[in-house]
Amino acid sequence: MQISLTVNGKAVNAEVEDRTLLVDFLRNHQRLTGVHVGCDTAQCGACTVLVDGRAMKSCNMLAAQAAGSKVTTIEGLAAEDGTMHPMQAAFKQHHGLQCGFCTPGMVMGACELKGRNLNDEQIREALDGNICRCTGYQNIVKSVKAGLAAMK
Repeated sequence: MQISLTVNGKAVNAEVEDRTLLVDFLRNHQRLTGVHVGCDTAQCGACTVLVDGRAMKSCNMLAAQAAGSKVTTIEGLAAEDGTMHPMQAAFKQHHGLQCGFCTPGMVMGACELKGRNLNDEQIREALDGNICRCTGYQNIVKSVKAGLAAMK
């Protein structure tokens, strides 16, 4: 099947099998390996991308379902000159990562929260579908708070 979508600001036309998952399309066809495959069951959130501004788990979505949409991956957040997105910078500044495997999904999920003024508990609840096996989430919450403040 033929699909057309925008990935990280660039128009993409591709032929994919009907059953191709969005995560596989992004990683294997577009070479965007910042989209991680963790559980393959939409439990961990490592594959989270923005689809038309909404955080979606790309392992639970067919590439065909994204046809006509704007998809943003972690690679598409930074400015053309390499300047980090405010949420990426906040994760770096506040040590919101340890091994880094969950980080792209956490950052993408946090970006969906733009414009919201959330307390620690609300941030934890909003990122509930993103699992980090290394941290106690303290620095992730600090990072999200700082990132949201910087995105205002």
